[in-house]
Order: sequence, then structure tokens, then C-alpha cells
Amino acid sequence: MNLSQSFKLAVKSLLTSKMRSLLTMLGIIIGVAAVIIITSLGNGMQNYMNDQFEEMGSNLVQVYVYPSGSSMDVTADDMFALVSKYPKYLTGVTPYINVSGTVRQGSDEFKRTSIYGVSETFYNQDKGVTMQGANVGKGRFLSYVDVERAQAVCIVGSYLEKEAFGGDALGKTLTVNGAPFTIVGVLDKSGDNTEGSVDDTLYLPYTQAERLTSGSYMDMYLFTSTDRSTAAAAKGIVENRLYKAYQSSDYYMAMTSAEMMDAMDSMVNLLMAILTLIAAISLLVGGIGIMNIMLVSVTERTREIGIRKSLGAKGRDIRSQFIIEAGTTSAIGGTMGILLGILMANIITNVIAFALGTGNDGFVAVPTLQGIGVAFGVSVAIGVSFGYFPAKKAAKLNPIDALRYD
Repeated sequence: MNLSQSFKLAVKSLLTSKMRSLLTMLGIIIGVAAVIIITSLGNGMQNYMNDQFEEMGSNLVQVYVYPSGSSMDVTADDMFALVSKYPKYLTGVTPYINVSGTVRQGSDEFKRTSIYGVSETFYNQDKGVTMQGANVGKGRFLSYVDVERAQAVCIVGSYLEKEAFGGDALGKTLTVNGAPFTIVGVLDKSGDNTEGSVDDTLYLPYTQAERLTSGSYMDMYLFTSTDRSTAAAAKGIVENRLYKAYQSSDYYMAMTSAEMMDAMDSMVNLLMAILTLIAAISLLVGGIGIMNIMLVSVTERTREIGIRKSLGAKGRDIRSQFIIEAGTTSAIGGTMGILLGILMANIITNVIAFALGTGNDGFVAVPTLQGIGVAFGVSVAIGVSFGYFPAKKAAKLNPIDALRYD
């Protein structure tokens, strides 16, 4: 019997008992669908995070400086001097001070608003975006004069404008920890425009932030290198300056956007690998189900096997027929699992896009050809592997005993 005949017999056997065949393939279907969904979510998460980092700038270098309690602490002026000294590698720097406090407008209080003190270089005039990828939709960003004179002005996110001022915040006043600030700019919506989101943000001159922040706090600086290729060199320049000041690397940490992207990708890959292994358990269960059904099939078709052997069929012909049946069962189950996985990935994409309010520009679960191919190949391999034992049992049947079987 050739391969095509064996395949036709396998399909005929599956169609003879459709419900039993479906239940046999259920473990394979669920396992493959789970693998497709998990890998799609992992790819979508990686792409989404990489896009966010790209918006922030692939040439961004984040520097954290911890309080040392000594007179050797570096200042913002030291960081500005560093940029002036190495223009081939560094194009700008801004302090990034996180202010703990409450924003008020009249009787309304906004406790979850993120308040940051920055310099005018936090906003790229040429690109029209901040270092974190936000656009100024109304008014302007902070100027050099605002920072130098510690003017009481600020930039607010779209959530604050909507909730505190009904969509018309420009030129209005609010208070931060009791101090009044005039709004000179409003950022465009970049998140889901809810409380505590990236749109619930306020930026003010870092010279004002220093006045609002009491006690020791961790300094943070955002540097921009000339391009992505010089980011590592720019990081080295900053680290050398900080080491010269502190004589120890315990008081600071520097990281480029590329390093942050690599670290996040590694964590996502590890998480996806663990979840994929868990999902693969369903494939093993499906393989066991196929083996059980094939053993039942061998018992039910004992007389058929005896007749075929008496007509000259060899053991390898019987074995190959049952292996092909097991492989066909798992292949069909794998195909159904792939279609189900792709469908569920699209549904999850739409649900997440609706929840985040990002539409087609946000998170997208992306099934890959490699993931689909691996899932399908593994499903077929499991079917063939678990179908081998029943096939071997069928091939070893004595034709005389098989013909006598009722």
C-alpha cells in the first residue's frame, strides 16, 4: 500500500466517527492554540515595548545618581558642562526630578498626577516631541528663561486639561503643593487619558521642582546622544565623570534605551518560554489521547489486520498505516488549533486596543510563520510518536489469531 492510499484510509477512518475523532484531537487543538496565542502575545508585547522605546528615543541615556551625603555630589551644572565638553557624543541633558505632591484646581484634587521637574532640553524643538515621545498639542513647552528664572509655569497632560479645566487649560492656574503655576502648554493624548496614566502628568521647571522637594532624593538625568550608534560611548563619558566624582560605582547607574530594550526583551522571552512549556503539556495530553484511541482502533480492527496479513500485507505496511493515521489525526488537530489560535489572538488584540484606547496603532498580537510552523510540526511529531506503540502492536499481530478474533 502506498502513501496516498494510507492517507485516504486514515481520513476515511476519521470521518467514520467524527465525534470520537474530534475528542481525540481536542488536546492537540487546545495545545497548539495555546502556543499560538502565547507566542503571538509575546511578539506583540515585544513590538509594543520596542515602539515605546523608539518613541522615547533610541539615543536616550538614563542616569540615576544616589545621595552620597558628601560634598562630592554632582550638580545639574556639572551635567550641562559635560554636554558642552563632548558635543560629538552628547546633544542634550535634563534633570528629571520626581516631585511628591498633590495637584489642585479649585476644589478638585488630583492625587495620582505624576509631577516632574525638567529643563527646556526635555523637549526637542526640531522633532516636536519630548524625550519620552509626547507631543505639545497646545501652547509651548518650557523655555530657557522659565528654567533659569524658576518661573511658576507648567505643562499638563490631556487628562488634567479635560478633568480640571473642561478641555481649556491654556493660561489657567493650578497649584502644586499649594504653590500656584500657570499652564503654558498642553500635551497631546498619548495613552488612555485616565487618572494615573501617562496623560495624567505635569511638567515644571526643575529649578521649581528643587524648591518643592525637601530632603535628599535620588537625582535622575536624561541625556541624548547624537544618534543610536554613539549612545554607548555617551554612556561611558557620563559614567567616567561620575566615577571621577564619587570614586565608586555604588552611587550611580546609567543605562541606554537599547540596553533597556534588550533587558525587557530577555524578560519577555523568558516569560513566554515558561508559558509555552506549560501550554505544551496540553500537547502531551493530546498525544496520550491519540495513543489511547489508536489502541482502541487496533482492537476494533483486529480482523481487518488479519485479513490484510493473510492477503500478503507485511508488518511494516500495517505499522505505516496506523502511524499515518495517528499523524493525520494530529495534523488536522494542529491545523484547527492554528486557526483557533490566530482567531483568539485577533480577538485579544481588539480587546486590548479597546481597553487602552489605542486602536490599530497600539498593541497587536502577531502570530509568526515560525511559531505557526513549530506548533504544527510539534503537533504532528507528537501524533506520530504516540501513535508508534499502537502501530507496532498492530504490526505484530498473528494473522491466524487476528482472523479468529470477535
